[in-house]
Amino acid sequence: MRIGILLLTIFIAACADNGRYSQHTDSKPKYIDENIDFRDVTPRFEPYLAASLRPYTVLGKHYRPLKTAKGYEKTGIASWYGQKFHGHLTANGEVYNMFAMSAAHKTLPLPSFVRVTNLANGKQAIVRINDRGPFHQKRIIDLSYAAAMKIGVLDTGTAKVKVEVMHVDEQGTLVVGNQSPTPPQPTLGPATSQVASQAAPSQQIYIQVAALQDETKAQRLASGLQNQYKINATAPILDGLFRLRLGPLSDESRANDLLQKLRQDGFDSAFRVFTAP
Repeated sequence: MRIGILLLTIFIAACADNGRYSQHTDSKPKYIDENIDFRDVTPRFEPYLAASLRPYTVLGKHYRPLKTAKGYEKTGIASWYGQKFHGHLTANGEVYNMFAMSAAHKTLPLPSFVRVTNLANGKQAIVRINDRGPFHQKRIIDLSYAAAMKIGVLDTGTAKVKVEVMHVDEQGTLVVGNQSPTPPQPTLGPATSQVASQAAPSQQIYIQVAALQDETKAQRLASGLQNQYKINATAPILDGLFRLRLGPLSDESRANDLLQKLRQDGFDSAFRVFTAP
């Protein structure tokens, strides 16, 4: 969900404000969701948030975002962020989910899609940039907890990585880093996984829309979504957050249709969750 242009600077500045969060320092989650979806997001065309292109200042340092992410490719140090920021708003107004494949960057337009390669082990992850940071001089990207786990950054805390923007234009043409364009591919659609997963027969499929700290807000949103999409909505509490989920869904096809509809309606951080019945 988006925020107004005038509010964007406030949220960016708040990323560096410890008073906004219940934790003073960041940490790994106390509870690890066993159903983390580690699949790469699929790059797609998404208009940039206009406010994300404006210069801003954090901790006395000025940043000038790029007007386009196309052609961006850089090597540097990656870090990760987790529990402290989980459930809070990102710089473009979405809810940060440390178990989703996302990341923060200081100057790339929001949103952008990037491929991150851990140069120590060759592991890769494709993530969606929806936040600002890391505001540390020697780091170029902050990975979500899940993305950091996937490419082996958690144990070391930081790692040398290669970051390549995967830019998709309105015609579906893909440009990876500074490589030559790739013609439109039929798989370039909503930001779902590149490889369709199959739920085990003993699992149920849900779509998680948000993770909120306020139970009243979670229940109100659940009620609204239930009425809008005509599907059961629940908000179980896990690791201190009310995880708003729609379902269970009968099959993968219905789950994919609902996920696409939610993202078209502005719930860009929605993702599938598989649970035991």
